[in-house]
Amino acid sequence: MNVDRDRLVEWASRAIGTPSFTGDEQAMAELMAQTLDAMGLHVQWQQVEDGRANVLATRSGAGGGKSLMLNGHMDTSYSGREPWLRSVPGFQPAAFERDGRLYGLGISNMKGALACYVEALRALDDAGVRLNGDVLVAAVSGEIEKTQQGDAQGAQYRGYAAGTRYLVSHGGVADMCLLGEPTEGKVVLGHFGSLWVRIRVHGGFIHTAFSEGKSGENSILRMRDVLAAVQEWIPAWEGDPSNAYRGTRAIVNVGAIEGGFGWRVSRTPHHTDLFLDVRVPPTKPMAKARAEVLEMVRGLPHDAEGEVYVTAPGAEIEEEHDLVCAVDAAHEAVFGAKPERDVTRWFSDASALTRYGVPTLNYGTSTGLMDVELGENLEIDGLVKTAEVYARVAMEVCGVA
Repeated sequence: MNVDRDRLVEWASRAIGTPSFTGDEQAMAELMAQTLDAMGLHVQWQQVEDGRANVLATRSGAGGGKSLMLNGHMDTSYSGREPWLRSVPGFQPAAFERDGRLYGLGISNMKGALACYVEALRALDDAGVRLNGDVLVAAVSGEIEKTQQGDAQGAQYRGYAAGTRYLVSHGGVADMCLLGEPTEGKVVLGHFGSLWVRIRVHGGFIHTAFSEGKSGENSILRMRDVLAAVQEWIPAWEGDPSNAYRGTRAIVNVGAIEGGFGWRVSRTPHHTDLFLDVRVPPTKPMAKARAEVLEMVRGLPHDAEGEVYVTAPGAEIEEEHDLVCAVDAAHEAVFGAKPERDVTRWFSDASALTRYGVPTLNYGTSTGLMDVELGENLEIDGLVKTAEVYARVAMEVCGVA
């Protein structure tokens, strides 16, 4: 199998140079569609909403084989315009190479995988390989962990598998799916889901001039008691055996707190909110997790209220699945050793795919060390080898005609 290093890097660099922050993925979708159409694939354009689309392309097989989807999200975790990232070149939409690594916005998460999908199919074409089963390439919008909440409204906040949920309800299904999230070359058999909860404490809306002796009515100060109680609860959730998966414990993050008005600190806020990210194993139903978290909220001081606003289940695939066996064999053939197993606490589009009957495995190249000075990057040799693994997996699971 001849994977063309220069061709892979050239296309990956084009992808890096095509900004695709969540909510604005259309230009990247156009690049995917043009590329896959030029390769002779049947391309389906899915307009998710204004300014963002999915691309679903099919390399048709001769028939009689299983179908394999290669799924990857086009949206990037950052825009590069964030004040703390503006001066970091690896977080800008301009590719560059240094010491055998490719730098640029989105290369790790996960335009590098999209480049590997494209090059894997090109390598199969170059080798004259026709498969029995179809290979589907799904480039999707809106995977990054974010959601609309409060004043944060609009497409840029619609993530958490928004594109893949659209995909699977508009023809994007296959017998199995390989999702090239950066896994350090490990096979991720399962990952945790996520539940986000807002905890609200009310208080008096009082002018500073009349606030003397009324600190007990200040919702920010009341939240201090609530936060202390939440911190006491977190170890119980993380240590509960029912919240562990394959030896990995659950985790809870205190992600945000919001209260008051910076432009009017002459008033105490009428309420203050605390936001938690509660990770949930794929073996626990989200309804059960929701009930347990809200039960905790009911026991908090100051009559705290709780609202769950994200329920993104985890996902898992059986160890004995044909796709797992194929990745094991292909990885060993390319890298010289069988891949390690892993469980991750991050979310992926496997959540939506598995719940639509598409068993999905996460397997990709290195996450790329986030160089403090240079930013997001991937080892080029790792990309080349990963592309070969993907091509070999397709041959194994789809069958060679």
